Amino acid sequence: MPYLELTVPCTEVQQPRYERALENVGALAVTLADAHADAPDEQAIFEPGVGQTPLWHELTLTALFEGGTPQELLLYALSAADEDLDWSRASFRDVADQDWERAWMDQYEPLQFGTRTWIVPWNHDLPAGADAADAAVVRLDPGLAFGSGTHPTTALCLQWLDQLASEGALAGARVLDFGCGSGILALAALKLGAAQAIGVDNDPQALIATADNAERNGVGERLQAWMPDQEPAATYPVVVANILASALVALADTLAARVAPGGRIAMSGILAGQEDEVIARYAADFDSLQADRLEDWIRVTGVRRR
Repeated sequence: MPYLELTVPCTEVQQPRYERALENVGALAVTLADAHADAPDEQAIFEPGVGQTPLWHELTLTALFEGGTPQELLLYALSAADEDLDWSRASFRDVADQDWERAWMDQYEPLQFGTRTWIVPWNHDLPAGADAADAAVVRLDPGLAFGSGTHPTTALCLQWLDQLASEGALAGARVLDFGCGSGILALAALKLGAAQAIGVDNDPQALIATADNAERNGVGERLQAWMPDQEPAATYPVVVANILASALVALADTLAARVAPGGRIAMSGILAGQEDEVIARYAADFDSLQADRLEDWIRVTGVRRR
């Protein structure tokens, strides 16, 4: 069936309210994009990550409604849903029927991280290299949620896991993926030799996506996902947390307590210039703290003091 597409600009601060109003009046899907994106390959974000707002200050929200939805009535309903938001800048267009997530997936190509790690769309043939006997291939449906490897923060964490595997540090290990989103980092750790992975996220939809992707990759019995207040108390030799710098600072005691003595931690979601605060916050519990950069993003790694 055809759809009615509504597009409205907003700021990073306003985004949750706009999205909530759109969902409350029956939006079938909401996608987010950088309002100033000039690059032809700019990707939409189908959902933000754990506790995160999008990574842009000015955004464009696009929502799909059933075809034939009256535009004036829709605007009236949106104004009633949140009368303080500016809906006068909303624009509409009729669009033909298509599978929106699958259309986006058709443009998503397999990606390699490090020497062995591959993220491959579930419906894509394995590229050369990903079919090697020692390749760690994660089959992912990026349309489901939160993380597909395309963002530098995720790439930095995948590269780190790949390096740990090359050092033998993942073999048989238990891994904590704090802020798991789609479960991509936990899945990669399992494919690289970890025995078990625990995902933690404060969004129930992320837990569903993680479980779905775990089943898709044949590791459902080795990956568990929990809300933060339900996570079993435990320590891990490997912890990865791809969240925001402010959250990393606020959760320093919690994350430090999750890392076993001598264990490794990787933290990302840190903009260049924010790494000093993160390093200072973790210095009391970790040695060998190091910052690595990819584009405008930083990954901080360290070893838990014994």
